Amino acid sequence: MTVTPLSAHAAPLRRAWMRSPTLLLVPAVLFLSVVYVLPLIDLARVSVAADPWWTHMARVFSVPLYWESLVRTMKIALTVACLCAAFGYPTALLIQRSRGSVQAMIATAVVLPYFIAILIRTYAWMVLLGRNGPINKTAIWLGIYDQPLALLFNRGTVLMGMTAVLMPLMVLSIYSSLSRLDQNLIRAALAGGAGPMAVFWRVLLPLTLPGVGAGFLLVFVSALGFFITPTLLGGPGDQMFAMHITQQADSITGEGFLQALAVVLLLITLAVVGIAGRLMGFEFIWGGGKLAEPVQRAAPEQSGVAGPGRRSFAMFLADTIGWPILRLMGRLPAATGAWTVRILGAIVLCSLILPILVVIVISFSEASYLTFPPPGWSLQWYEKFFSDSNWMTAFWNSLTIAALSSLIAVVLGATAAVGIVRSEIRYKSALMLLLVSPMIVPPVVLGLSLYSLFLHLNLVGTYFGLAAAHAIGGIPIVVVIIAASLQAVDRRLEQGAAVHGASPLTVFRTVTLPAIAPGLAAAVFFAFLHSFDELVLSLFLSSPRMKTLPLMLWADINYQLNPVLAVVSTLEVVLVVGGIFLARPVLGRSRGAH
Repeated sequence: MTVTPLSAHAAPLRRAWMRSPTLLLVPAVLFLSVVYVLPLIDLARVSVAADPWWTHMARVFSVPLYWESLVRTMKIALTVACLCAAFGYPTALLIQRSRGSVQAMIATAVVLPYFIAILIRTYAWMVLLGRNGPINKTAIWLGIYDQPLALLFNRGTVLMGMTAVLMPLMVLSIYSSLSRLDQNLIRAALAGGAGPMAVFWRVLLPLTLPGVGAGFLLVFVSALGFFITPTLLGGPGDQMFAMHITQQADSITGEGFLQALAVVLLLITLAVVGIAGRLMGFEFIWGGGKLAEPVQRAAPEQSGVAGPGRRSFAMFLADTIGWPILRLMGRLPAATGAWTVRILGAIVLCSLILPILVVIVISFSEASYLTFPPPGWSLQWYEKFFSDSNWMTAFWNSLTIAALSSLIAVVLGATAAVGIVRSEIRYKSALMLLLVSPMIVPPVVLGLSLYSLFLHLNLVGTYFGLAAAHAIGGIPIVVVIIAASLQAVDRRLEQGAAVHGASPLTVFRTVTLPAIAPGLAAAVFFAFLHSFDELVLSLFLSSPRMKTLPLMLWADINYQLNPVLAVVSTLEVVLVVGGIFLARPVLGRSRGAH
């Protein structure tokens, strides 16, 4: 009897393990664990370090200033989410019902603002609503009133600005549900004699409620951490909770209370996401379906299809309150619904595009102040931007940091995406949740948690420190884009190459990489753009010697408004248009995959 050495058995196992795509998840998971998860845990530790441990937490809820701000933040976030749902659904329907080049133009008008920095979009609203802005001048020209009104610095302006900023999230989420809807269901309902209103209420709305819910939650969670738009557009009574964190960070305060403020905001955000994930699955965060697990269990009660004697909650809601409303709406002309969609969709598109167009026009003004229309045309502000050493230094700093950050995000995010999609491990959704979770953590919380770690590592105000911090938010973008691209690749091509003796690296280089190249290019660009636009983390982690372009923009918006800011905004728009052009192939493939 021949005894086989243990090492002979171990070698094939070692080779099989090294060939496993699961290993590709390790670098990204380690990076996020050290630079993202551990600082948040340390933040929570410091917040409860007092004796007794709840001292700082109790102060957050007992001091009227913070409690009222927290309640105000919840109300504003809820109102913005409702406004986005009310106006976003008709806009998504408008995209879905359009065809050809018209559909492409409407979709681009929605997607374009989504990738433009929040600071720039808020600045655009400041221009539009200013005393010398288009709205005041048009109203005076029409004779609605004689003197310019103070349209800025009130709650209505905050709600309008935040709704416009977050609207693309809602529209894209609802459109994703509409695009996956079986149109035969609507045709069957119409053929059965149901009117357009009845079809909408009993068929279209219930089947797209998951998309509405996902968009609502994404908007609500994003709005909880807002402070840029309320700071610039609101008044003293419109301060949101995140603004107190930034203000406390700038002042001398006892250690623990500042962290408690951040932890409270984080816990509220996680509670909302946790409840939503429990009810509808955490997939709403990354806009995808459930990732395939190695062992599928498809019990009838888990399939999501109601049995013969069961009705969904949406159907119950429709039957209970829908029919009385439907009878009243049935008296309206048949074309009312179509025109409502067109009018509300047009209002949304104007609110997304018009401010940006106004800013572009103002960048060519010869006036030394913000006014529209410009009294004359000039390139003087472009010349001032490119000749100003402070602006150019900030520009090159942002460029260098964004290039380094996108490199980190793409290397880690792309390998993690391959590991998620191509491996056969369990709990893929849990790993995916870890990879994309930075999308839901308020930036002010993340910035505060990173400051302590980076201060100990001497990374505050350094290129690598800022790049690593920005990469935390870039990794989710890369993972989502690359995962969508990989799911559109025919696995049989990869298997065929492997059967003919190609190594995993050769298969990836010759088959997979060419297939996902458009998605990879889009991921690189959007990771770059995310870092280039990042303001909040830079506020915490920069130094007086390390100014980025968003920091310069933030300082000037707070202290002086001039057309140089419009130049920066215009260059940003040009950059984004190029990115969307790169992303078109992967977006087309993603739609085809569904």
